[in-house]
Amino acid sequence: MSEHKSCCRVCSTGLYSCHWRGSSKSKKRKHGCCWLSFVTLVSLLALCWMYICLVAFNDREDMNWKVFSKLKRWVNWFMVLIIIYSVITTYCVLLLLFALLQVALGERLDLHWLHKLSLFIGVTIIALGVMGISIVWRQEWPVVPLSLQITAPFLQLGAVGALTLLSSFVFHSFHRTKRGLQLLIAVVFVTVSAVIFLCPLYIHHKCPCLIESELPDKPKLFGHRGAPMLAPENTMMSFRRSISCGVTAFETDVQISKDRIPFLMHDQNQEFLLRTTNVKRVFPNKPFNKSTDLTWEELQSLNAGEWFLETDPFHSVSQLSEEEKATARNQTIPSLRQLLNLAQQHNVSVIFDIYSPNSEDTKDIVNTILQSDIDPSLILWLPPEEREYVNLAAPGFIQFYNNKTKMFENGGNHLNVKYSLLGTEKIRELRRKNVTVNLWVVNERWLFSLLWCAGASSVTTNSCHLLRDMNRPDFSMRLHEYKIIWILVDIASVLIMIGLYIFQW
Repeated sequence: MSEHKSCCRVCSTGLYSCHWRGSSKSKKRKHGCCWLSFVTLVSLLALCWMYICLVAFNDREDMNWKVFSKLKRWVNWFMVLIIIYSVITTYCVLLLLFALLQVALGERLDLHWLHKLSLFIGVTIIALGVMGISIVWRQEWPVVPLSLQITAPFLQLGAVGALTLLSSFVFHSFHRTKRGLQLLIAVVFVTVSAVIFLCPLYIHHKCPCLIESELPDKPKLFGHRGAPMLAPENTMMSFRRSISCGVTAFETDVQISKDRIPFLMHDQNQEFLLRTTNVKRVFPNKPFNKSTDLTWEELQSLNAGEWFLETDPFHSVSQLSEEEKATARNQTIPSLRQLLNLAQQHNVSVIFDIYSPNSEDTKDIVNTILQSDIDPSLILWLPPEEREYVNLAAPGFIQFYNNKTKMFENGGNHLNVKYSLLGTEKIRELRRKNVTVNLWVVNERWLFSLLWCAGASSVTTNSCHLLRDMNRPDFSMRLHEYKIIWILVDIASVLIMIGLYIFQW
C-alpha cells in the first residue's frame, strides 16, 4: 500500500468495497453510481419504516395480543421486530455514509457483493413488514399522518440540516458531470430544496402544538385496567397504583361468572384466563373458553399476578421493590364490587366494557352497581347494548358513546373512541360543542402531547405514572417563535450552500 493512503481512506474503501490493499481497479463507474442510488433509496426506505415502527410503539400491545391469540404464548414480539429493523436501518445508513465518504475521497464506488445481498434481504424484510401491517394491522396506518402533526416541524429542520450536508456531495458531482446531466442535477436539487425550505407554509396550519393562543387544559388520565406497567392488569394492586398516578377514572372489563358474579377480566373466548392467570395449572382438565365455565369460588382460586413477574410485559418489573413484587405475586381476580368500593373511597369514576352484553348480564351488573351505594355520577356507562334499560334503571349514570353519530342522535355529549379515529381538527370541533372527548389507549409522550394541544378532555393510558409528571406538551412552541427559527435556519442553510458551491467551483 502506498504511504499516502490515509487510515480514513483505507477503512472507507475496505468497509464499502472490501478492497483493503488499495483502490479498486474497476472501471464500472456507471454501475457504481447505480448502486449508490440503490443504497440511498434503501436507506431512506429503512429510515421511513423505522419511523413508522416507532410511531406504532404506542400500540405495541395490540400486535402482541394478535400474535398471542394465534400462538397462545405471550412474548413481546413487537420489541423483537423493533430490534431487527433497528439493525437493518443502522446498517443501511452506515453503508450510505461510507459511500458518501468514498465520493468525497475520490474513490470508486465498487459495492461488495455481500453488501448487495444484505441490502436485498433488508428490503425484503421491510416489504414483509409493510405487507403485515396492511393485511393484519391496517388500522395502524392513520397513526402515521397523525404523528406528522407534531413531528413535521422538527423533521423539516432536520431535513434542512441533511440537505446542507449533502449539498457538498451534490456540488462535487455537478462540477464533474457532463453538461447534459448538470441541468438535470440542478433542476432536481433546486426542486427538492424549494420543497424542504417552503413546506412550513403548509405545516404550520396542520400542527396544533404550534400554539397561537392559550394552551388547553391538560387531559385527565383514565387508568387502563389500572396501572398495568406498575402492577398486573385488572387487579386491585393495579387500580391502587393508578390512584397514586392521579387518575380520575378506572377503565376495566367486566364479565359474569357461572354463579352470576360480575368480575374483572379482559381476555375472552379461547384466550380467556390463559394470559393473565395460572388456570391451566389449577384446572388442567376443565374447559375454560368463556367466563360462565367457572364459578366465582373457582376464579378466586387462580393466581392473577405471577404471569406479570414472569413475562414482564412492559419491562417494568425491575422498577418494583421486593415488597411490591411479593404483593404482585399474590394478586387474585377482583370482583366488580371490590372495584366499586375502591372507587367510592377515592371518588374515582369507573368506565368499562361488557363482553357478553345480553340483557341478563347487563341487569346483574347494574344491580351490583346500585347495591354498592357508589355515587351514580361516578359510573361512566359505555356498552351500547341495553342502553335504554340502563337509562331507566339508573338515570344517574353518565352515558358515554363509542360512536359520534349515535351520540348526537341520542343527545349525548360524552365520547370515548380510539385516538386514531378522530383528527385533531375534529377534536377541536367537538370540544367547541362542549362534548367531552376521551381517547384510548395513549401511552407515549408525543401522542399525549398532540392530543393535549388539540384539546382532548381525557385519555385512557397504560403509563399514567409517566404522563402524570408532564407539565406541558413536548414539541410545543409559540407559532411566531417557530416562524423565526424556520426562516433563520433556511437562510443559514442557503448561505452555507452558496459558500460550498463557490469554494468547490
